[in-house]
Amino acid sequence: MSLRSLVKSLVYPIYEGRLMAQLDLSRTPHHIGVILDGNRRWAKENPSPTGDTSSSRGHRAGAEKIIELLQWCEDTDINLVTLWLLSSDNLKRSPQELEKLISIIADTVDDLSATGRWQIRPVGSLELLPEELAARLKNAEAKTAGISGITVNVAIGYGGRLEIVDAFKKYLQECGTVGKPITQIADEVSVDSIDKYLYTAGQPDPELVIRTSGEQRLGGFLLWQSHQSEFYFCEAYWPDFRRVDFLRALRSYAARQRRLGK
Repeated sequence: MSLRSLVKSLVYPIYEGRLMAQLDLSRTPHHIGVILDGNRRWAKENPSPTGDTSSSRGHRAGAEKIIELLQWCEDTDINLVTLWLLSSDNLKRSPQELEKLISIIADTVDDLSATGRWQIRPVGSLELLPEELAARLKNAEAKTAGISGITVNVAIGYGGRLEIVDAFKKYLQECGTVGKPITQIADEVSVDSIDKYLYTAGQPDPELVIRTSGEQRLGGFLLWQSHQSEFYFCEAYWPDFRRVDFLRALRSYAARQRRLGK
């Protein structure tokens, strides 16, 4: 271990303790969204002892970080977390990379459900996914239903625009089943009428959205739900995201004045 690493290992626990002690849990968000970005870049910049810089190695390292994050959320009274694991655009990647990524995601969801600590809820267009992955997601949801711990939305095959289109389609289909004319449908369409058909229907919107890897954009994540969210962009790649980074995000959120248009 280098001298710098040794100093960090000694100092960061003290710093984390101070951050935690200063954090007002009454001002922490109830729902956070997290864009787990930077796995592939992390792998390229941090080769294994054997020289492995593959994207799958980065995705595995990122998957291992998720349980840590959920433990941090438990410690800070966060009760709903939405994790963006696979976008609908990601499905356009090369078949070789996509096959490995989907396998890692499926195993990750199985691992989360196996803890028995959190309620797993798939969020996305399951019909776009391979049948085996969709089945494992549904199984994890059924297996964890009723668990009183944190609800974990796993956004897989998710795209913000796609979600809004899907919600509007479902709204129109329901209107069609009762024979409403187009003029009545147009008159009745509203934020509330669309909201109940979103993938996250029935859940509160996220107060805080965190993105790792230094990219400062949402990329369509929770496009509808994040209209009043606070955003926090962290330079660390997702596999390097630390508890201290998480606490800094919460501290930043707690310090902001949320007027919500008032």
